[in-house]
Amino acid sequence: MNLNILLFGAIGPWQVVIIVVLALLLFGGKKIPELMRGLGQGMKEFKKATRDEEPSGTANPQKELET
Repeated sequence: MNLNILLFGAIGPWQVVIIVVLALLLFGGKKIPELMRGLGQGMKEFKKATRDEEPSGTANPQKELET
């Protein structure tokens, strides 16, 4: 089988339109931006947490001695 058909042929433009219309009907026009805003904030916090976390071997030994 052709890999392009399997990957890109699964969901066509009409299926995307149907999914968007169903989401709009289920959640309403006001709730969707709130859901997306919450999703964006969650992704932002996750990225920040993974960026701030230091690997265990690269911790500052002087800082550990001072405490």
